[in-house]
Amino acid sequence: RAGFARVAGADEAGRGACAGPLVAAACVLGPRRIEGLDDSKKLSPAVRERLFDVITARAAAWSVVRIEPEECDRLGMHVANLEALRRAVLRLDAEPDFVLTDGFPVDGLGSPSLAIWKGDAVAASVAAASILAKVTRDRIMAEYHASFPAYRFDVHKGYCTRLHQDALDALGPCAIHRLKWDNVARTVRLGEL
Repeated sequence: RAGFARVAGADEAGRGACAGPLVAAACVLGPRRIEGLDDSKKLSPAVRERLFDVITARAAAWSVVRIEPEECDRLGMHVANLEALRRAVLRLDAEPDFVLTDGFPVDGLGSPSLAIWKGDAVAASVAAASILAKVTRDRIMAEYHASFPAYRFDVHKGYCTRLHQDALDALGPCAIHRLKWDNVARTVRLGEL
């Protein structure tokens, strides 16, 4: 409505997890409307997978980036989140005229921007980015399950569930845990006793 031709949406997945990468995506939708876009957390895995294929086929531009656990620990999650969103937007094939981010403002995007509370539920481009980030991260965590099956990353995707905590307490952290997270650091300290 404001006359911007290329509006990018940006969102992340994995901010609240204590294992695995933080994944951010940016998306500029094409002229054809994509039915069913919504906050990725509200969609079933099958619907997210289907929409991922539609988005990547129809979007005018899209990008996905990941920030590994070590960098999340080094930067802290808020700074890592800002950096991930920034990288995703800056890696788009076409520079956007305007950027919508989910939740909080991000500086250094190279374009004017606006933070929208619950943006993944109200802006199609942010919803598309939410789906791209979530599906990508879920696929990454399923791959990690093959390397670390005892942690059941295929089930909880690295989030702090009882199943995950039980494995963490029994086995200690593995190579993809974020060591600065309180529950992971506590497990490391207990293991040193």
